[in-house]
Amino acid sequence: MSTTTTRSIPTTAAQGDDAGKLVLRLAIGVLVLLHGIFKLQHGVGFISGMLEKAGVPGVVAYGVLVGEVLAPLLLIAGLFTRAGAAIIVINMLVAFALVHRADLFALTSQGGWALELQGLYLFGALAVMLLGAGRYSVGGAQGRLN
Repeated sequence: MSTTTTRSIPTTAAQGDDAGKLVLRLAIGVLVLLHGIFKLQHGVGFISGMLEKAGVPGVVAYGVLVGEVLAPLLLIAGLFTRAGAAIIVINMLVAFALVHRADLFALTSQGGWALELQGLYLFGALAVMLLGAGRYSVGGAQGRLN
């Protein structure tokens, strides 16, 4: 008589929590990173122009790369996760203030919030910042790098 163990859906609440944190980290990290990859390929000139029109030095546009490349990579890896998520939160707040201010209270023709995608990035990153990376991460659930 042999016994085999199979892994399936997490069975404990803690495992489910850690799996949920992983899904959230990966979703926010990958989706924000795609925006960063675009900016790496095409430059940040258009962002510099928007910043300068708002009275902010154009060189600040390179900070967007930190928020859309470095920080998402930290989330994906689960390393310095709370710091990476905080950077994304700050990046999104700056984007709301400088770029999306006019649409802050606007609705689409279908009745949705005009900034729902940006809002999901902001609040998803805020949730990761508050929850941490969980067990399925390079830093580990209670790791000092998390």
